[in-house]
Amino acid sequence: MYKLFVGGLPFSTTDEEMAQLFSQHGTVASAVVVKDRDTGRSKGFGFVEFENDDEGKAAEKALNGSDMGGRSITVNQARPKEDRPRRDFGGGGDRQRSW
Repeated sequence: MYKLFVGGLPFSTTDEEMAQLFSQHGTVASAVVVKDRDTGRSKGFGFVEFENDDEGKAAEKALNGSDMGGRSITVNQARPKEDRPRRDFGGGGDRQRSW
């Protein structure tokens, strides 16, 4: 499996539309637009999985920077969550402060 991160999506993009766009470059195993869990609205990014690495790489090269619904999309190979730096905004929670 070759998993791609797709950013800059129009907020109206559906899973089916994304799958249709990427299927021009190979067999799409899955296409998911990430949605906010509270509102159900798109977060403007998603993931596409190809069954074949070569097809996934070809789609990445062909579609990175291309136009979708008037927006330029970013297409990169997805990285596992553990490879990304942790973003700690230092907010929230019931922590006791020592100051």
